[in-house]
Amino acid sequence: MTHKTIDAFILVFLCTAITSAQTITSKVVDKKTNEPIPYATVQVSENQGIITNEEGRFSITLDNISKEIDSIYISSMGYEKIGLAVENVTDSIIYIAPKAIALKSVFVSNKKLTVDEIIENVEERLEQNYHFDLTQKRLFFRQSEFNSLNTFDIEFKKSTIEELNKQFIDSVTKLIPRKSEYYTETLCDYYGGPEKRKINIIKAAELYDKNNSGSMEALSERLEKIFKENVRPDSYLKIKSGIFGTKVQVDSILENNDEATAAKEELDDKKEDKSHFLKYRRSAIQGLFKNMFFQEDPTLNFIRKSNRYEFKLVDYTYMDDSSVYIIDFSPKRKEDFKGTLYVNTENFAIMRVDYENVKLLRNFRLLGLSYKENVYKGTTIFTKGPDNKYTVKYLEKIKGNIFGVDRPLKVIEKNKHVKGRRKQNELALEIDAGIGNVNKYEIVVFDAKQISEADYNSSQENTSIKPEYLSQYNPEFWKGYNIIEPNAAIRQFTVAPVME
Repeated sequence: MTHKTIDAFILVFLCTAITSAQTITSKVVDKKTNEPIPYATVQVSENQGIITNEEGRFSITLDNISKEIDSIYISSMGYEKIGLAVENVTDSIIYIAPKAIALKSVFVSNKKLTVDEIIENVEERLEQNYHFDLTQKRLFFRQSEFNSLNTFDIEFKKSTIEELNKQFIDSVTKLIPRKSEYYTETLCDYYGGPEKRKINIIKAAELYDKNNSGSMEALSERLEKIFKENVRPDSYLKIKSGIFGTKVQVDSILENNDEATAAKEELDDKKEDKSHFLKYRRSAIQGLFKNMFFQEDPTLNFIRKSNRYEFKLVDYTYMDDSSVYIIDFSPKRKEDFKGTLYVNTENFAIMRVDYENVKLLRNFRLLGLSYKENVYKGTTIFTKGPDNKYTVKYLEKIKGNIFGVDRPLKVIEKNKHVKGRRKQNELALEIDAGIGNVNKYEIVVFDAKQISEADYNSSQENTSIKPEYLSQYNPEFWKGYNIIEPNAAIRQFTVAPVME
């Protein structure tokens, strides 16, 4: 058997069977339609498991489970729950069948409730159904950021500096990347509540193209050199954009270059500062948990301000062996969201919510500057813990915005210490730029438990962990850890080679 044949055999075996490290990798599919089932639960114990990604894929390492496991259980809203012996999970695809719903009357109590009464019960039982105290969560957090330069036109008008000519401006427009992707993955323990938070990072990775940042640094250095060679230190710059203008003293920018050097060194230190990464991961996770619909004054206000929304009971289904109401909601007048609630018929807990904005959340335009917050949507799925309170099992949020500039820009160097005209140099441009940004946040919680104030105070943040840079997706990086499987875009990401 050749080396290539052996490698191929190992690859197939890893993808379709249980490995020696007791890892199961598979895909959950609808038995009737053959479509993948996103957000299906793969349970291995009462409060431990994983969830399939948007493509129905999952991978779970049984070595990380606290007790010996002989079976896994797969369930999804509206489907039959199935149990599989670990030793029998040898297929790369697992089929589950839709669950037949019996007569709707089985979901309805003796006293038939209107949809408004159901929502009133939901709001009244928020304190009973959700955690408002301190908890510890083992979770995996992935942030995917996509930037696109939809429009970028610079019309050259005038320049008295030879190097800042039309050819240079054209080269700048070609250098700036039109699209970029940036992925951050973090496995951690999160301690806290709405107002308190700590994070202990176990492992982290960053996946992006370093060539983009490198090309911008080279551009910055080139501009700095041109600036030094052509502008007098005792001059001042008058910067005008339309009717607005400001003055900047050149020597305050270039004074022996000490401040510029110090600023660069500080920036370099921040890049190496491990606590800088921890601080932003902690803040992002807290922001996602703090804005849940059951918290005080959330952006997602369809429960806290339910009188501003219309609710419609549309159907019934099963979720985690519980019967649930399916309720659509939409704004009455000026509110921002529509979506679907899945409400437990017994305790009135919202077990899942899907939502999306119905209008621009922000829309600013003034004198050639514009900003639109055009995307705000997501899905949150909850699971009931041993204390009968619900905690997040999976959270997905997508936020998008568009920033635009359509303005003239004029930079004039003036100097009052020279004879003759004060104006020394001038650069005039017309800028038309449109930049789109989309952030996708995903959290999967593997385990959660309530903790005391003393437990929280004694918990420690690990500032020694630095994210590892990856120039392409590496399936070995998270081997032995439970995460939510990457989608096709992440699996196929790779940095293009730099052209000489």
